[in-house]
Amino acid sequence: MEAGTITARRATRSPLAAAWGWLRRNALMIFAGLAVLYMLVPILVIVLFSFDAGNPQGELDFTFSGFTLENWSDAFAVEAVNDSMITSLELAALSTIASTAIGTLMAMALVRYQFFGRRATNLLIVLPLATPEIVIGAALLSLFITYNLDLGFQTLFIAHVMFSISFVVIVVRSRLIGFDRSIEEAAADLGAKPLTTFRLVTLPLLAPGIVAAALLAFALSIDDFVISNFNSGTTVTFPLYIFGAQLRGIPVQVNVLATMLFAVTVIAIMLVLWQQRRAEQLASVRPLQEV
Repeated sequence: MEAGTITARRATRSPLAAAWGWLRRNALMIFAGLAVLYMLVPILVIVLFSFDAGNPQGELDFTFSGFTLENWSDAFAVEAVNDSMITSLELAALSTIASTAIGTLMAMALVRYQFFGRRATNLLIVLPLATPEIVIGAALLSLFITYNLDLGFQTLFIAHVMFSISFVVIVVRSRLIGFDRSIEEAAADLGAKPLTTFRLVTLPLLAPGIVAAALLAFALSIDDFVISNFNSGTTVTFPLYIFGAQLRGIPVQVNVLATMLFAVTVIAIMLVLWQQRRAEQLASVRPLQEV
């Protein structure tokens, strides 16, 4: 009887009430979708104008004149764009390797060991994240001038490693906090040496977090403008080139290369998510305990 009454009430509800109920149930998902769309709109504009046929010289004209693939066939036609992109990729790759190695070891020390100054170190790790980039850039510039270092690729490398380490430490540390140490203890019980345990047990289980931290460091490095602008000297990275070219018109090849870079980034993120899900599935498997 009660089930029939509920069905009758649902049937007599007005369409407006039904729509309002659906909206309340899905409001969070709708809001999240709109927020993601808002963040992706500038990237979609770049992708769209990489196929624009009416503005090959890069004038400040944002009217889409027609679709063409000619821009993609001449993606590497401007040598200055290619050189700046290569410089950014080399800088991002080297700084990512260095900051990931240093940050991973720092995270392991902060999570697994008790030492004097541990709390202060945790605080100092967070400070670069809260400090404005213009302050960090000016401070690094003063440091390099004080020690008579010529501004260029080497100063950019030092600067990018410095601000990337904090992000690597935080990401890897969050992975280490939930790490099951009993797996390492089991390997030690079976006769594995500490280095062998780290190489065959610890490192593979930390790999998803390390890869995520490395991708984040890479993205921060290749995207940085403020700190690079202070410490670049005559070295021109991709963001610095775009900033200098926007006064006279950005070549359409910039849109094409940016679209390529975005596509590679999306593929890399999908691979990381797949690897993380695979690692979680493997970690959830536990041997059956004997009764």
